[in-house]
Amino acid sequence: MSIPTDYPFDFDPTYGMTLADLRAIRPPESPEGFDAFWQKRYARALTVKPEPRLSPSKDTHPDWQVSDIVYTSTDDTSIGGWLLTPRKGEVKRGLVVGHGYGGRDQPEFDIPVEETAILFPCFRGMSRSAHPPISPDAPGHVLHDIDDPDHYVIGGCVEDLWVAVSALLSLYPSLDGHIGYSGISFGGGIGALGIPFDSRIKRGHLTVPTFGNRKLWLTLPTVGSAHSVQEYARTHSGIFEKLRLYDAATAATRISVPMLAAVALFDPAVAPPCQFAVANALPKSKFNEIFILDAGHFDYADSAVQQAALRERVGRLFRGL
Repeated sequence: MSIPTDYPFDFDPTYGMTLADLRAIRPPESPEGFDAFWQKRYARALTVKPEPRLSPSKDTHPDWQVSDIVYTSTDDTSIGGWLLTPRKGEVKRGLVVGHGYGGRDQPEFDIPVEETAILFPCFRGMSRSAHPPISPDAPGHVLHDIDDPDHYVIGGCVEDLWVAVSALLSLYPSLDGHIGYSGISFGGGIGALGIPFDSRIKRGHLTVPTFGNRKLWLTLPTVGSAHSVQEYARTHSGIFEKLRLYDAATAATRISVPMLAAVALFDPAVAPPCQFAVANALPKSKFNEIFILDAGHFDYADSAVQQAALRERVGRLFRGL
């Protein structure tokens, strides 16, 4: 292992926890009405006609045809992003790829899949999906309507994921039953919240997912989006109770499809106990895998080796779609 020991933070990004400690973390108790809350939102998202519009992109790649895409999500929100389709071969599967809390300025060309239509949406408020007055920056974005669970921006982002699936299916109806989701950090948390309530998503990959175990998320020191919520909570009571409906670990207990979760032992932006709360919540199954990274959101000695091994597993997971 090469867990970093030299870092510029005034806290320990391992939080003093060993791998055994992290593996022992259990998901929090579900709040009353959790399933009904998300099922209602999903039913509403299914009524949206995304009407995806494609146009040529300035991005090019020898293996992928790159298109800019815009589709309509819930609340008549315009979602922008990119669609990759293979230059050779047919489209046999679909993949929606979420982004971290830094947004996205281009598609990824190194995802290890073939014969796949890959949709890279920018979640509402961020990058190509700017939507004032939602802040495009993580510290402000994560606070948008946080006091109102029915309108909290994170719920809208989950709906953007569901409508992304609808957009793929409207373009390629034959992909029904062959769609997966991959997300990192912020996108990992959105995936954990969205996958269990959308039966159209058949496999999922989450790397260093956020929003797990909100009680810990609100208390552990961090340089990530949780920091601004922690600051906000100091002068606004009741935030924890409202965020219980947005706990990615609670949601993960409901996931029933094959999953790959990559979680880190050291992470200054998404506390490892919160990541492991999500991974450990996944049902015990021969189809699920937890992949351990030495660190997340931080450079470290074995990063390239571990990322290559993770990439191989990602490819194996989605080839089964």
